[in-house]
This record gives sequence, C-alpha cells and structure tokens, in this order.
Amino acid sequence: MRMMHNYFRIGGVAADLPYGWIDKCLDFCDYFLTGIVEYQKLITRNPIFLERVEGIGVIGGEEAINWGLSGPMLRASGIKWDLRKVDHYECYDEFDWEIQWQKEGDSLARYLVRISEMTESIKIIQQALEGIPGGPYENLEIRCFDRERDPEWNDFEYRFISKKPSPTFELPRQELYARMEAPKGELGIFLIGDQSGFPWRWKIRPPGFINLQILPQLVKRMKLADIMTILGSIDIIMGEVDR
Repeated sequence: MRMMHNYFRIGGVAADLPYGWIDKCLDFCDYFLTGIVEYQKLITRNPIFLERVEGIGVIGGEEAINWGLSGPMLRASGIKWDLRKVDHYECYDEFDWEIQWQKEGDSLARYLVRISEMTESIKIIQQALEGIPGGPYENLEIRCFDRERDPEWNDFEYRFISKKPSPTFELPRQELYARMEAPKGELGIFLIGDQSGFPWRWKIRPPGFINLQILPQLVKRMKLADIMTILGSIDIIMGEVDR
C-alpha cells in the first residue's frame, strides 16, 4: 500500500496490468481462503485465546460513537457502519458483500470482525477481477481539466520518482473533505486550495490514532497482559503507541 500511490490516476491507472497477473491474483485468493480456515482452527476455537480476549476491553455502541471510533472498532460494538455502503463511492455497490459486525464490543468481537472482513475482501477482489472491462487503462477525459502550467513536479529533481509523473492540477479556492473506508476505519483528507498546485492546508485524519484515544478509558484497573490484549484488538502497532 505504501508503494502503490503513484500507480493510480484520475480516471484510470498509470499502466496496464502485466500479462498473467489476474490469474495469479485469483490463485492467491484461493490460497488465502485456505489460510483463513487454518486461522479459524488454530485461533478462533482455541480455549486459551478465548479466555484471554472474551470480555476484555468492552466498548458499547453509544460509547464508540461518542469517542469517534470507526472501522472494526465501531462495527464490533454493534454499529453497522461502513463507508463503502454509506457513501456508495467507487463501484462497491456493484459487488455482493455484507458488512461484518458483532454486538459484544470486546476484544473477541473485534477479532471476529477482522477475520470475517478478510473473507469479504476476498469476495470483493474475486468479483472485481471477473468484471474488469477491456479497453484503455487511462481516461482521456481528464485532459479537459485545468492543469497547472509548468508544475514544480516536472523539474529535474523530481524526474527520478517516475518516468510518467501524475498530472498536476490547480486547486481552486475552496475547502474539501473526502473520506474512505480504510482497514482500520475512516481515513479522511481535508484540503484547502489557493489556486495553485499545492494545497494551502492539508490535513489527514488517520483512523488508528482516533481509535487509540479511548485506550486510557479501557485500561483502568486492568492487568498488563489484558492491556496488551486490548492493544492488539485495537490494531495499533507499538511504534505508534510509543510516539
């Protein structure tokens, strides 16, 4: 995910898929589904695991909304909220998939939501691969947009980033907030344009840190082992916690 941002374009992608990539991706989907079955046998029905996570770090539905939680943290508390269903963006309405949710609100519920979402993600990927249309991979209509003249990205020092840089557009003088359903929850981007190729203000709403703010409330009168269990269910890497 960290390396693919330059592949996407407005209305298309930078290059066509390599030969045989779709077949390899379908094979991986079948392989990954067998792995999920192994996870279920090894972890989900493990009595030691269940004793460690069941009833730990309980978050109610109203409490999750008040803290601004999103993603699996919110859906594990009984709230069926997924931006792919709510905002109807991209082509998710064309696929057959369901929101995965639990009502217990504990660490086990958050784990079950994530395991179920793995299966749903594979379903979406398989349907998307079967429905990939033919034709050009780039939408030529983007040429009618007002592009920035002589953008800084065309300078010599930026040429090493890509042989085919993304087009640069002038941002009008307005505010814009866009959001999407990321693996950890709502990922939002807030922009303020000033009629140039660079935004006057750019703010990212990361779901990980927003979900982490409820941690002091959850760890009261908890043992260290239970705290580590809660951290794992919130899906926050230790580097972010250290910072």
